[in-house]
This record gives sequence, C-alpha cells and structure tokens, in this order.
Amino acid sequence: MRIFNEKLKEKLKEALKAVLPIIAIVLALCFTIAPLTPSILLCFLLGAVLVMAGMMFFTLGAEMSMTPMGEKVGAAMTKRRSVWLIIVISFILGVIITVSEPDLQVLASQVPSVPNRTLILAVAAGVGISLVAALLRILFGVPLTFLLVICYVAAFLLLRFVPKSFQAVAFDSGGVTTGPMTVPFIMALGVGVSSIRNDNGAANDSFGLVALCSVGPILAVMLLGIIYQPGESDFQLAGIPEIRDSVELFRLFGRGLPAYLHEIAVSLFPIVLFFGLFQITLLHLSGRSLIRILVGLAYTYVGLVLFLTGANVGFLPAGNYLGGVLASLKFPMILVPVGALIGYYIVKAEPAVYVLKRQVEEITEGAVSARAMGVSLSAGVSLSIALAMIRVLTGISIIWFLVPGYLLALALSFAAPRIFTAIAFDSGGVASGPMTAAFLLPLAQGACLAAGGDLVTDAFGVVAMVAMTPLITIQILGVAYRLKQRSGSGSLSAPEYAFAALDEDTIIEL
Repeated sequence: MRIFNEKLKEKLKEALKAVLPIIAIVLALCFTIAPLTPSILLCFLLGAVLVMAGMMFFTLGAEMSMTPMGEKVGAAMTKRRSVWLIIVISFILGVIITVSEPDLQVLASQVPSVPNRTLILAVAAGVGISLVAALLRILFGVPLTFLLVICYVAAFLLLRFVPKSFQAVAFDSGGVTTGPMTVPFIMALGVGVSSIRNDNGAANDSFGLVALCSVGPILAVMLLGIIYQPGESDFQLAGIPEIRDSVELFRLFGRGLPAYLHEIAVSLFPIVLFFGLFQITLLHLSGRSLIRILVGLAYTYVGLVLFLTGANVGFLPAGNYLGGVLASLKFPMILVPVGALIGYYIVKAEPAVYVLKRQVEEITEGAVSARAMGVSLSAGVSLSIALAMIRVLTGISIIWFLVPGYLLALALSFAAPRIFTAIAFDSGGVASGPMTAAFLLPLAQGACLAAGGDLVTDAFGVVAMVAMTPLITIQILGVAYRLKQRSGSGSLSAPEYAFAALDEDTIIEL
C-alpha cells in the first residue's frame, strides 16, 4: 500500500508539472490581452482539475495494465513461430484498438461527405495492415527507413488526386488514431515481439510500430477522398457555454461525464475481450498478475473518463474562444508566439507522451533521457503550432509545410542513428493526442473563424503539423548524439557507452 501511495504521489506531481504551465499561460492571457468570459474561465479551470486527475490515474493504470498486456501478447504471438498467426492476430488487433480510439470518433464526425462508419472502418483497416507490416519488419529485419520512404512517397503521390478540402483531414487522421488508448498497447506489443528474439541478425528496436500505424490511416483516408470526392464541409464550431452559477457549471460537466463513461467503456471492452481470449488460450497468467492488470484497467478507465471530460468540456471552448479573441486583436500575428508557447507546454500534458518517454529511457538504459525527449518533443510541437497559426492567418496551403517537412524528416533518417529515427516517427503519432484535439485544434478553429478563413482548409491540419515536427527535432537530437559520440569519450556517460556500443541490428532486451 505504501508503494502504491508513493506511485500515486509521483503521478500527481507529473500531472501538476504538465498542466500548471498551461493554466498559468491562459490566466496570464485572460488578465491581459485576451479576456475570457467568466463562463469560459470557470469551465477551463474545472476542466484543468479533471485533466490533472485523469492524467494521474491514466499513467498509473497504463503502467499496471496496458503495457504488460501488450508485452505478453507480443511475446506469446512470437513464441508460436507462425508468421500467418502473427499476420492474422496483429491485423485483428490493429482494427480493434483503432475502433476503440476515442479521438477517431471525433474526427469522423467532422469529415465531410464520408459516412462515419465507412471512415472509421477504412482507417481501422489501414492501421491493421500497418501493424502487420510493423511486426513483420521486426521479425525479418526490414529497415524502418525503407518502409517509411515508400509510404510517405505514396502519400505525396496520392495528394495530386485528393480534393484540397480533404488533404489536411487525411494527414490529421494519422495523428488522432495513435492516441492514449492505442499507444501504450502498440508500443508494448513491439517490446514483446522484439524481446523474444535473441539473434544478432534480427531488427534491434521495439520502436517504429506507432510510426507505421500513423501513416496507414493517412493513405486510407486519401483513398476515401479520391473515391468520395467530397466538397466543402458543413462542420460548425461547438457552442460557447454560458454559465450563470456554480450549479449550472456542475450540470454542464455532469451532462458530459455519462457520455465519456459509456464511450471509454465501449473503447476498452474489445481490448479486454481480446486479452481475455489470449489469457485462456495462450498466456495462462497467474491470479496475482491478472488482478494487477484488472486493477490497472480500472485506473485506466477512470483516468481516461476524467481526462476526456475535462479536455472536451472545459478546454475545448476555452481554446475556441481564446483563438477568436487573439485573432481579433489589432496585431493578430500575436497568435504565432502565443501558439508556440502553448504548444511547448501542452505536449507535456498528453497522456501517451509519458508512456513513450518512460519506455525510451528504460530501453536505452538512460542513453536517451526522458528529459531530452521531452525538450525535443516540446520544441517540435512549439514550432508546429507557430507554423499552424501562420497558416491560419495567411491561408497558405498545408502542402507547402507538410511536403518539405516530411522530406526533411526522411532525409534526416539517413543521418541519425536508426533507433532515433524509429523513436522520432513514433513520437509524431504520440504527440498529436487528445490535448491537441481538445485545445490546439479549437484554438486554430476560433482564430480561423475570426480571421475569415476556411475551417477545413486552414484550421484543420493542426494535428498533422504537430505529428510532423517531432520527427525533425528528435532526429536532430540523434544527429547531435552521434556527433557527441564521435567527438571523444570524455562526454559520454556509462549508459551512453553501452548504447553506443550496440550494433544497429542487435536486440535490445528488457
């Protein structure tokens, strides 16, 4: 019990460090250049409390349940030594966890001219195929860079045939499908698959699964755009709540809570059912291990419900209103530095980012620290939001940002160490999570509406931008690491020596 309390306190401190800077920035803007109504401010503050509580329970639950579940399933699949079994199970698993992702439901409701179910199933199939390719890559040692180049070149070629109103949505889909439900399980699945191999000829890293599972939906949604040829979107911004007293504030969040209780239960059920079948047929875990996983699932459930309620009911209208106020100022370009500042800190509040940083630090034995990862991610997201705000105010096509950005990221993949490339492309999907959808995207939408732009072509694409820039900043970190390694032995720590000594095709064992 004492260990549990210490863990809970640790998670609370992490949540406070992640969310308090965002609160401070919004309050500073509220009392200076961008005044918020009392209703919006109250919703934001209560939402922030729920987001912090949700992060605390989710990160603890993910450690206890989602991560060990993914590792056990990955190891069990590989032990069977059946390629066809891996293909079938990984495809089904990819479809299940994608359909379970709450952010995908939000995106589907905003996409013009394509039925929600059609979009969700197409994206799920794209993730399923990508997950199959990612696991086979680990087993057969196919270089990740080779697959990424093929996939993104295919995406760029398809852009010629995709309607302009659908291009930003297609790239956004790659970010929203790798959210808090998907990332912990998929990353742990990679650890499980790679840890069972002990020959030097196999691919070394357990990273890269999220990277490939992010590009699959982009291709799938582009194909849908070509088939359906959608026109202009009829998407409208959510209404701004007007709260007269504390009772109405309580009722507002009370109306949102049951919806997320149901949504997260529906999302978790297929994963729990799938793991249950694995437990009966292949795993046969002890009762104590099962109880720990079940308790962890309960924390994950509570955490996600609180987090999404706080983010969508409290943060979304605040971001929307704040963007409109800033874009209406005499100097609307203030949006660029403000957006960059918010982006730097808001990525720290993404639930799945914590999972990625912890796994990177553990697997590299501290050679790539969680702090270095955090700074690189924050710098990348800060840059992406600055560019997104410029695009919102000027109407520049997203293609002029995405194509050069991804070409630079792919070029860096030939200079950075392979594991940094895998981590970087994973980070892009991880960074663009529910906080991006619930605060940064509404911020861009509110600014776009105030500036007289087109919501679909100018505001959408924020998620895509957030998913792109960490690919560049983390690979630059990798290039710097390689230069540091070559410059001399005096500046490398013991864990870095061990990490640097590994052959690029060596298995990294947990």
